[in-house]
Amino acid sequence: MNDRVTFTTVPLGDQMSSGRRPPASRCAALRRQIVSPDLAFLMEAHNGISAKIAEEAGFSGLWASGLTISASLGLRDSNEASWTQVLDILEYMADATSLPILVDGDTGYGNFNNVRRLVRKLCDIHIAGVCIEDKLFPKTNSFIGERQPLADIDEFCGRIKAGKDSQTDDDFVLVARVEALISGHGMDEALRRAEAYHAAGADAILIHSKRSNAGEILEFTEAWQNRCPLVIVPTMYSATPTEIFQKAGISTIIWANHNLRAAVSAMRETSRRIFEDQSLREVEGRVVAVKEIFRLVGNAELEAAERRYLPGKANMRAVILAAAGGNLGDLTIAKPKCMIDIRGQSLLQRLVSSLGNGGVREIAVVRGAFKDAVTLPGIKTVDNDRFAETGEVFSLACAGDLLEGELVVCYGDILFRDYILDGLLQTEGDIVVVVDAQAGKTKAAGTICDLVSTSHPFTGFYLDDEPVNLLQMSTKLPRAAATGEWIGLARFSAQGASWLRQEIDALEADGLLDHADLPVLFSRLAAKHPVKVHFITSHWLDVDTLTDVATARNFT
Repeated sequence: MNDRVTFTTVPLGDQMSSGRRPPASRCAALRRQIVSPDLAFLMEAHNGISAKIAEEAGFSGLWASGLTISASLGLRDSNEASWTQVLDILEYMADATSLPILVDGDTGYGNFNNVRRLVRKLCDIHIAGVCIEDKLFPKTNSFIGERQPLADIDEFCGRIKAGKDSQTDDDFVLVARVEALISGHGMDEALRRAEAYHAAGADAILIHSKRSNAGEILEFTEAWQNRCPLVIVPTMYSATPTEIFQKAGISTIIWANHNLRAAVSAMRETSRRIFEDQSLREVEGRVVAVKEIFRLVGNAELEAAERRYLPGKANMRAVILAAAGGNLGDLTIAKPKCMIDIRGQSLLQRLVSSLGNGGVREIAVVRGAFKDAVTLPGIKTVDNDRFAETGEVFSLACAGDLLEGELVVCYGDILFRDYILDGLLQTEGDIVVVVDAQAGKTKAAGTICDLVSTSHPFTGFYLDDEPVNLLQMSTKLPRAAATGEWIGLARFSAQGASWLRQEIDALEADGLLDHADLPVLFSRLAAKHPVKVHFITSHWLDVDTLTDVATARNFT
């Protein structure tokens, strides 16, 4: 995919908190893509959440499909959804994403006057462009029937002129869709219409075909000689390599309906499975967590606004230790372990999302190796420039100014199910560590583990609520003496954070700060203060090897 365009937008959270819409640079962004000599791609979206998903996938522009918007409403692609209903959906899409949107405007919903109103309204909600087709209103989907009647050329040129005269942003893009080939009227008619529409002011021509190969599209492209940008929709001739379109000089490819089609497949299978099983057992692990939906729709922004506008709301901070580079072969050549890809998101991004799901909003990351590669929107960064010669406690000390109040401390290479953080935050104590009662004894010999001994072992009895205290934590603790493994996740109250700072100062006074690891720190804390243990049994992972990377990709 070629994501060539960079443009300034106001993120969704800032839009909402500032009360303003994003600037009208989306039109300019779409125009740059359309006129660029490089091939651009627009991904279909039909509502706010599909728009957001396409943006996160990396696309630089969206196609608001008339077919999929209509179908998502349970309606046919025959103008059964009114243009004002479509406009409502487009406004939600524009609010959900910063990307420029090219709208499938069907025929313009009528004559020149309807097109004038449509274009003005699209500009009002910062839609970047519209594509109108030279058919009659109400429209019929191009793939239904044969030899559909086309609009009179002069009348359709009037619609184009009316649209261009009505745009309130000079960069607004109007694409004229030529239906002559798909309606069986031949190449000469297609070229004649395209030339007329270009002369009437169309910014680009969409040439459409329903053949199973790209032959007539390429024939049109050669005859057109790039008089203005060409847009195509290769749904029917999907086997044609994209490189052929690039060489032919095509401007833009629209992937026209695949998000909705994928959603239909997934929903059908999920519904069938639940109906047959009368249970969620087989389905729950195959669908995204509800908290992922919360993330996509911006719950974090609302919570940030609550902290701003509702003083007194609890504020939990986290410090993530991610200074180590890791040794994962090609995966860590130019970036640290925390930034390796885990099914489309970095390990750090997944960790930050898990913390955010638990209500932790202020997150700081201690960087070291390849520090410039450690970037993520919304996080603070602290640098340990001596990472190669120092240990974990020194990295934690680098974030000294942040070690106060309610605090979570964790390693930067772990993944865990959300319920683990929820349990940690609910466990009473000024210092609480999460311990896996099983992992330390089941890992292969020679594997480095932060093993712990506790005041008594995990019982597994759900009514056993007797507090468990940490006695010792060490990578050298005999496995037979261990009652579990610390997973790299701990919580401190304001008092606990004060004890943490004092112990870091004590390590420095003892000349041990540079090389101390966190097990040493927690063992010293446990000798002076109660350190509570929250036991778990699996459902977490630390990523140390290439095998762990593969497991992590299945884990998510």
